[in-house]
Amino acid sequence: MKVLKFGGTSVGSAERMRAVAELIQSDERRIVVLSAMSGTTNALVNIARLLYDGDTTAATYQTEILRQHYLMVARELLPNEAHATDAITQVDARFRAVFDLMRGPLTASGEKVILAQGELLSTLLFHRYVTQVLGQQAVLLPALDFMKIDRDEEPDAAYIREHLAHQLAQHHDNQLFITQGYICRNADGGIDNLKRGGSDYSASLIGAAADASEIQIWTDIDGLHNNDPRVVEGTYPIRELSFDEAAELAYFGAKILHPSSVLPARQHNIPVRLLNTMQPEAPGTLISSKTGPEPIKAVAAKDGLVAINVKSSRMLLAHGFLRSLFEVFERYRTPIDMITTSEVAVSLTIDDATHLEEILNDLRGFGTVEVDKNQTIICLVGNLVQSTHGAARLAFGALEDVPLRMISYGGSPNNISILVNTADKTRALKALNAGLFQKA
Repeated sequence: MKVLKFGGTSVGSAERMRAVAELIQSDERRIVVLSAMSGTTNALVNIARLLYDGDTTAATYQTEILRQHYLMVARELLPNEAHATDAITQVDARFRAVFDLMRGPLTASGEKVILAQGELLSTLLFHRYVTQVLGQQAVLLPALDFMKIDRDEEPDAAYIREHLAHQLAQHHDNQLFITQGYICRNADGGIDNLKRGGSDYSASLIGAAADASEIQIWTDIDGLHNNDPRVVEGTYPIRELSFDEAAELAYFGAKILHPSSVLPARQHNIPVRLLNTMQPEAPGTLISSKTGPEPIKAVAAKDGLVAINVKSSRMLLAHGFLRSLFEVFERYRTPIDMITTSEVAVSLTIDDATHLEEILNDLRGFGTVEVDKNQTIICLVGNLVQSTHGAARLAFGALEDVPLRMISYGGSPNNISILVNTADKTRALKALNAGLFQKA
């Protein structure tokens, strides 16, 4: 069994869906996980926002525009009039669920129903194309029948494994299954989701539950690059990464991969291959338990950080000081990205400023508090075991002209984290590219 996930750009039009249908041809048993067509989730988020604002007229107009787009795709994808008419009836039913929610004030559960329609629509049309136009046997597996999160909004792995196995067992003679990424049920049975980018996570969870031999993530770029190609010229795809290296890069800004998607694959030692739908012949990036000898393989950057410095004369040798400090962040369910300490101060970063003012008020009970917004973490990832010499020297030498706010090194054998002002990010990424990756 292989699991193949295709992102929104990969299924962004009738033409792209036809290309994906070609890519999934195989004699192996496989589960194809689809995102919503590109632009759809953004449109649905906007429709929900308009409904929250009470602008039903604008929400209705935007929903109708989206409906007409899907009707056009259905007609283009399914040239047979009977097939197209039947698919259009199903598309209309999906949009009727959205229009029905406009009759009253939008609730959080109603918003989740709206956001789920993108994946339900893309898989509906793709399944119709594969079965009715190509004439292939394929089973449409409703993700809402086996994907579930618990009370802590974490995937319920045991439930997913049991219910996916039940679904697959009903179709033991079939080789091709199509399902939705991103969407799931919550602990109360309502429609929910795995947050933005969650289709990668869905694929990894499904791969783990199905004991897949490989998980493939198909996007519009040929693997994880050694630096941000949107900022730096001359980047290149990394051919092999370990699970830990890929997890660090995903968490610290590599947009091609959802930060949580590596964990289920790593737990079950299932290789993950990142491939390019637009260049299927490209080797992409293989993520597995193996790693190469390079001390630094790649650089990623994560924006939107807030740096907090707490200075206290009571910190020195004070038993329980750090525990009490961290309890403030736990109280407001705010994770910490990076931390450094000195004799009398603690500096740390957060990427969620929802409760920033409450956190700062509580921290002032410990001492003087300083805040720096608009910060960026630059993460250098590779094989940084302590016996490796020279990696840090190369990195810091490349950054000699860039002001550094914080440095974290030694907490992981795969990561050096450096905090800079966001205004210095581009300069830092280019300097690291020149100093680490460009050969003389």
